[in-house]
Amino acid sequence: MEQDVKKARQKANSILLACVLFNLSIGGIFAWSVFRTRLALPIDDGGWGWTGSQAGLPYTVAIVMWALGVLIGGRIQDKIGPRMVVTAGGIMTALGLMLSGIIGNSPVGIILSYGVLTGVGIGFGYGCVIPPALKWFHPSKKGLISGLVVGAFGIAAVYFAPLANMLFDNFTISQTFIILGVMVFIISTPMALLVKNPPEGYTPPEPEGGVKTKVAAAAVSELSSREMVRTKRFYLMALMFTFAASVGLMVIGNMTRIANIQVGITDTAFLAGLVSFLAITNFIGRIAGGFMSDKIGRINALYVVFGVQAVNMFAFASFQNLPLLLLGIVAVGFCYGTLMSVFPSLTADQYGLKNYGSNYGIVYLFWGLAGTFAPIIADYFFEINGDFRTTYIICGITMVAMLFVNYLLKREIAVLKTSTDS
Repeated sequence: MEQDVKKARQKANSILLACVLFNLSIGGIFAWSVFRTRLALPIDDGGWGWTGSQAGLPYTVAIVMWALGVLIGGRIQDKIGPRMVVTAGGIMTALGLMLSGIIGNSPVGIILSYGVLTGVGIGFGYGCVIPPALKWFHPSKKGLISGLVVGAFGIAAVYFAPLANMLFDNFTISQTFIILGVMVFIISTPMALLVKNPPEGYTPPEPEGGVKTKVAAAAVSELSSREMVRTKRFYLMALMFTFAASVGLMVIGNMTRIANIQVGITDTAFLAGLVSFLAITNFIGRIAGGFMSDKIGRINALYVVFGVQAVNMFAFASFQNLPLLLLGIVAVGFCYGTLMSVFPSLTADQYGLKNYGSNYGIVYLFWGLAGTFAPIIADYFFEINGDFRTTYIICGITMVAMLFVNYLLKREIAVLKTSTDS
């Protein structure tokens, strides 16, 4: 019996490692700012001479297609398992990059190859490595496991950005796209082929030392997507995910401009370093925040995130020197990262793992919604005021409102538990 438990843990750890490495290989989308800068350079300087809006559009399209890919891929993997869907995701991600290099200097072509094909591929892969990873581990570890898997995706920009810069300095834009596509294919495909669900009837072994968390380890009701969207909990979760994620995305998407305006930083290398620093705090938040949610519960973890982010946003305009700005960046990155590990776990807690792929795919659409309107709002007030003070105030008020929504969700879950126990 002890030997069986040891083998089960080893198998679970190998699947988790494959999921982590896969996400690490496809997570370069957050390094698009490096591509955007290069595409906007004049042709004589090695760029493609694109306007700022042209250079930003492939990324915007990729974000939308990514969210749709999570939903579509999740539905498919619920029916046929994750291996082929994750493999398809890695291939599409790589193929979109390679086609971008082959197509060359064509805004429409890059939107279709990178924005659509790579975007959907990332969604297929990212969304379909979380369910099998969760299924191999005890329910009391949902937060930590989801944090490790999504954390790998979040940290990828730290290596992807300097790698892309190095390639741009030695190769053309087209060649760089192709090289990165080949690299993604070589790493992602073998990892994808290792991803699979546990056998039917598998029960994850209890952690060594027993369960010492405030998250219930007992099985939850397995709800379909149709049943999920009929619950009040779903709409409260969707509301929180949309607005809480939008706060982090507003700051993350404008980090270099914020540092320039509030602290006067103009050195491009230093600004790029701040973006990497933010990515690292985001990564830490995904892992530490997921672990925290296992220990104190998802709802309590969200109380912490919303409270810290509210205080941070109301104070952010006063961060006029580098130490204070770094403190603000740590808070933004940690809180946003925590969201990205808590909501997958919360979805599994409330609606089970049987239909998790399609269920979380629907929930994740609201992150896509936030990624669409958050930058627009931030840009709108920046164009009016020349700074982000109004945006900060809106973000702070939003976080206070989400504290109340989180209270409503807590009450709804308590009512459900009471009715179930009785």
